Amino acid sequence: MVIYDKVRDRMVAGYRLSHDPVAERFVEWRRYNSAPYRSATHGQRFVNNYANATARAYGDYENADELPVGSVLAKDSFAVTQRGDVFTGPLFLMEKMPKGFRPEAHDWRYTMIMPDGSLFGTTNGEGNERVEFCITCHEAVGEDQQQLFFVPQEFRVQFLNLR
Repeated sequence: MVIYDKVRDRMVAGYRLSHDPVAERFVEWRRYNSAPYRSATHGQRFVNNYANATARAYGDYENADELPVGSVLAKDSFAVTQRGDVFTGPLFLMEKMPKGFRPEAHDWRYTMIMPDGSLFGTTNGEGNERVEFCITCHEAVGEDQQQLFFVPQEFRVQFLNLR
């Protein structure tokens, strides 16, 4: 948390250069982890899980009902080298789109924004082929979890006013 607190504003400033509306405001949303944790599926970077109000059921973790259209999950990231150097990683986004958007992806749109604000790719849009691996990875989760990965148990935040 100490490292994240020191680099968060710089990270967000870079993501905001994309002019993506989610990059503008995701840090104002509820964060579902108590501290950054290392994510094997995101390049061994440290990540944080944010969700907009529409996606509040995400906090039920494996017991979550299907998230409604308009749900957005955001995962910022950073890496720390053996020497202690810190590097901002991409901002990973998942947005639940209307039925039929991308059925094989359970209608999730995946977007990756690079630390300098450039768009790496977005499902069914610019750089689509560069985010296909997101769909492939999330397919491994299984039908019962709606292609969602959840915060590891030891980093989960429990909210009393979730619903």
